Amino acid sequence: EVKLVESGGGSVQTGGSLKLSCVASGFKFDEYTIAWFRQAPGMVREGISCIRRYDDSTYYANYVTGRFTISSDSAKNTMYLQMDNLKPEDTAIYYCAAVRTIVPRPGGARTISPDINCISYTYNHWGQGTQVTVSS
Repeated sequence: EVKLVESGGGSVQTGGSLKLSCVASGFKFDEYTIAWFRQAPGMVREGISCIRRYDDSTYYANYVTGRFTISSDSAKNTMYLQMDNLKPEDTAIYYCAAVRTIVPRPGGARTISPDINCISYTYNHWGQGTQVTVSS
């Protein structure tokens, strides 16, 4: 069973920081592209950041660039989202997500996903979400 479990959410004042964690299990972490999304009440889900696993390229939404940092630790099967200089508009439920983008083949060959922005992949594994609330 593939599982993703987020933690680290909470309440913080404007300008504060939080670090979210997402522990993965049930799959080979290094074969999966990983991402963070968020959804505020009444709003569409937004793609925040991702790491495209086969080349480790990254994406950040414009409104978090310079404030948020995505990272991962393969030894711990964990992804992180460091959030600094938080703003009230960052208030949302934050979700981690993953999709397999590397498939090993016999003889050392491998199949990789298309060369597109990793936030555009169709993610099929999702965490339960963790609430982030930023007060003014």
